Amino acid sequence: MCGIIGILGNHEVSPQLVDALRRLEYRGYDSAGVATVDAQGRLDRRRAVGKLVNLSDKLVHEPLPGHAGIGHTRWATHGPATEVNAHPHQSGPVAVVHNGIIENFRELREELASLGIQPQSQTDTETVALWTAHYMDKGASPVEAARKTLARLKGAFALAFLFDGEQDLMIAARKGSPLAIGHGTGEMFIGSDAVALAPFTDRITYLEDGDHAILTRAGAQIFDADGRQTNRPEARIDTGTTAIDKGGYRHFMAKEIAEQPVVIGDVLNHYVKDDRIVLPDSLDFATVDRISLVGCGTAHLAGHVAKYWFEQLAGLPCDIDVASEFRYREPPLSPRSWFIAVSQSGETADTLAALHYAKDHVSRTIGLVNVGTSAIARDASIALPTRAGIEVSVASSKAFTCQLTVLAILALKAAHDRGRIDDAQLTAHLADLRSIPGLMQQTLNLSDDCRGLSEWLSQARDVLFLGRGALYPVALEGALKLKELSYIHAEGYASGELKHGPIALIDRDVPVIVLAPHDALFEKTVSNMQEVMARHGQILLLSDEAGLSAASHGVQASLRMPSGGGAFQPILYAIPMQYLAYHTAVAKGTDVDQPRNLAKSVTVE
Repeated sequence: MCGIIGILGNHEVSPQLVDALRRLEYRGYDSAGVATVDAQGRLDRRRAVGKLVNLSDKLVHEPLPGHAGIGHTRWATHGPATEVNAHPHQSGPVAVVHNGIIENFRELREELASLGIQPQSQTDTETVALWTAHYMDKGASPVEAARKTLARLKGAFALAFLFDGEQDLMIAARKGSPLAIGHGTGEMFIGSDAVALAPFTDRITYLEDGDHAILTRAGAQIFDADGRQTNRPEARIDTGTTAIDKGGYRHFMAKEIAEQPVVIGDVLNHYVKDDRIVLPDSLDFATVDRISLVGCGTAHLAGHVAKYWFEQLAGLPCDIDVASEFRYREPPLSPRSWFIAVSQSGETADTLAALHYAKDHVSRTIGLVNVGTSAIARDASIALPTRAGIEVSVASSKAFTCQLTVLAILALKAAHDRGRIDDAQLTAHLADLRSIPGLMQQTLNLSDDCRGLSEWLSQARDVLFLGRGALYPVALEGALKLKELSYIHAEGYASGELKHGPIALIDRDVPVIVLAPHDALFEKTVSNMQEVMARHGQILLLSDEAGLSAASHGVQASLRMPSGGGAFQPILYAIPMQYLAYHTAVAKGTDVDQPRNLAKSVTVE
C-alpha cells in the first residue's frame, strides 16, 4: 500500500517524482501528491485525487520547481480520498509523506488542540507534520524537531520529511513499513522499494526497523532505534529485474498470467537439480512434528493447498492460519515445529507480526517471499525466494503459482526426509512437477474460452466455486479473484459442504463453477454437482478429458483441462480461475490492474 519517493537531485524533480510514483502504482492508491523546495528555498506542494494523470495535469497548470522533493501515492486509511487528506501533508516549514498508521494520533491531536493547534485533514499523518512544525517553532532545528516527533509516535510507519529553506536535507524513518535509500553521484534518493529507485540508481541501502536517516547530497547518516549512528549494508540491485512494462498486453495481469510457465520453470531449475531437491542443509524435516503455515489473502490460500501436500505426501500435521488471526489467538506451538510465512512482498504487516511471535516458540522459521531483501526474508531463519519477478497487477497470479511450486518442493523434501517416499517415488513426483510448465502452456489456451464465458458471468450477482481436497483452496482462490477484479459476490466451498447451507442459494441465476479433475475424489464431486443441477443451477465444469467424458452432460459450459501433473494439478487449475476473473472484469469495464480499495502490499493492519 502507499508509495513513497524522495529525491535530492541535480535536476527538476517534479517530473522524476511523478515517474517514480507511476512505478509504484501497482501498490494501490486513491490520491497522489508531491512537494518540492525550489531554488529560493520555498517549500510548496501539489495534490490530486484519483490517478496520477490528475496530478500530472495539475503540475502542467501549476508547475512546482525545485531540485529536492518528496512524492506519495495514498491508499486511504484515516479519512476518505480527498485532496485535503492527500499527501504530502504540510504544516508551516515542514512537509511529510507517510506509509502506515500512527496508532496514537488521537492522543497527539488532543495535545495539539490544548496548544491551540488544529489539523486541516482527517488523517493521522498530518499529526506528524504538526508536531514537527511545533517543535521548530520552539527553536528546534529540522533534525531535532523530526527526532522529537519520531520519539512520540506509536504504530507502523515509513516517513519522509522535507523542510522549507533546506534544499539539501531530507529525513527518512522506518518502523514496520519498508523504506530504502538509493545512492547516486551527488544525488540521494528514498523509496518504498527498489522498483521506485531503479531508474535512478542500482545502489540500495535498506533501513532496519527503528532506523532514521539524515540525507544530504553527500550521503546518508543512519541512526538505529537507540539513536546510535550505525552502518547498514549497501546492496546492488539488478535494474533489469525491476523493469515494468506490459509487453504488448492490454493489462499487466494478462502479461503476468502468460508468464507463469516461464517463471515456474525458473523455480524448478533453481530448486531441483536432476532428481535432487536443492535446499539449505538445515532444512531437514526428519524430526519436525508439525508445520504452521501463515499468510494473508492469496498467500494464505497457497498455504491452504500446501496443507494437503504436507499431510498427504509427508504425513506431517500442518496448521493453516490467516496471519491476522494467528497473531492474536497466540496459539500454542511445539518447540519441534516449524513456521512458514508466505508473503509476496515480504512486508505484510500481519504475517510479519506472526513471524515475530513464532520465532520465540518454534525451532525454525521459513520466509517464502518474492522479495529477497524484505523484512520477512531478513527476519526468518531461512528465506526461500519464490522467483516470480515483479508482479504489478494488484490481484496476484504468477506469485501465487510460484508460491505453490516452492511449497510443493518443500512438501516433497519433507516426505523424503521422513521416509514417506523413497528415491524412486521422489523421482516420479518430481517428474510430475516438472511437467507443470508444459501443461501450463496448454492451459493458457483456455483464455479465449474464458473470454467467451465472461459475458455470462458478468451478468451474475453471485457465483459459487466448488472443489474437493487440494482443489478446495483453489475454489476459494477463484472466488477471491472474481471478487477482487469484477466486484461480483463470489464464494468458494468444499464440495461436500454444499448441502450444509450453500445449496439454499442455488437457482437459475447463480453460476456454479466446479473444479473436478478425474481423480480419486471425482465421483464425490460429481455427486455434489448433480445436486446443483437438480435444482436448476447453471454449472461450469472444469475437468480433464476423462472427467468431461464422464460428467459433462447437462452442464451449462465446460473447460477442458490437460491431464497430468499428479498431486500438483492445483497449480494448473489456478490459471482458468485467473482468466475467468480477468475476462469478466474486462467485460464489466472495471480496473483490472488496480481494483478499487485494494493495495498490493498491505503493510499495516
